[in-house]
Amino acid sequence: MELNELFYQNYWWFLISLLGALLVFLLFVQGGQSLLAVMGKTETEKSMMVNSLGRKWEFTFTTLVVFGGAFFASFPLFYSTSFGGAYWLWMAILFSFIIQAVSYEYRSKSGNFLGKKTYDTFLLINGIVGPVLLGIAVGSFFTGSDFIVDKGNLTTIGSPVISSWTNDWHGLEAILDVRNLLLGFTVLFLARTQGALYFMNNIKNDSIFEKSRKQVLFNGVLFVILFLSFVTATLLADGYEVATDSGIIAVRPYKYFFNLVEMPWVAILFSAGVVLVLYALIHSVFGQHFTKGIWFSGIGTVLVVLSLFFIAGYNHTAYYPSSVDIQSSLTIYNSSSSLFTLKTMSIVSLLIPFVLAYIVYVWRAMDAKPITAQEMESNEHKY
Repeated sequence: MELNELFYQNYWWFLISLLGALLVFLLFVQGGQSLLAVMGKTETEKSMMVNSLGRKWEFTFTTLVVFGGAFFASFPLFYSTSFGGAYWLWMAILFSFIIQAVSYEYRSKSGNFLGKKTYDTFLLINGIVGPVLLGIAVGSFFTGSDFIVDKGNLTTIGSPVISSWTNDWHGLEAILDVRNLLLGFTVLFLARTQGALYFMNNIKNDSIFEKSRKQVLFNGVLFVILFLSFVTATLLADGYEVATDSGIIAVRPYKYFFNLVEMPWVAILFSAGVVLVLYALIHSVFGQHFTKGIWFSGIGTVLVVLSLFFIAGYNHTAYYPSSVDIQSSLTIYNSSSSLFTLKTMSIVSLLIPFVLAYIVYVWRAMDAKPITAQEMESNEHKY
């Protein structure tokens, strides 16, 4: 394989990893939605929380769509295998985000025949189901899925299907895997923790601030326990390694642990991310009106998730293992687009820093004025 092609494959796995990391951070919106029923004891409090999240929900939805689109463009074999085979899992994720979009659009519209409670229920469903199922889907990067890849089928007239699923559950079987569930609930309680941190930063209300502080403590402790359990189980698990000369994939005990050892820069990123998240949790709970926790936790989350994606795909690792046929496992080498496609898309990717700068500008503009109870009593647009 040409070094030029290796560079672009690694480059696009980095971009995919970055999008995935940003998506996990932005799930604070879903985490905040799952806290509405617990923290919003009055209609004013709930309205402040919904409108605080309503300013940001589109960032999460857009990042999810871009994440899927980037995967399709750069690693189409994964897209056709996972999205085409585990479609019930991905459809459930998509449906939960669709009802979220509908809820923010119609929750406070006049003539809303379903009522606010119905849309609040939709937000709660998305707030819980979205993070859990996304965590389960990403967990399959480490635990594997039941698929077979046969590129020879491309020449089959009438049925040129490369990938096929070997069970009738089409992705839902991933929910039964303990490690997948561990990651799913880890993402959920991280999202809930960051949702509370976001409220502390974005809403100017003493009651909500104190309730958020308690939620950071409760959900943060659960998150740390689940996170440590998932990381321990993953580092002790077998992984699939691809030989550089023959391309043959074989089981390697403690593969992900050795990935950290053999890529010390990833271990440093991972450790720095963990420290930042823990700092945010401790300082937000015990500090004096500390409101910047979401930023320390957010940066830490991005670094940790980046590290997990790196140990899943780099260092000659199969990032999407096949549980039924080890040689069908997907790597960044055997599942990527052509060199021409990767090069062409890389030129477009140079616009990403400008897009991120625009997002930062819009975010700061929306948060220039904190959410207050007085604002909710005005006649301005409300979610």
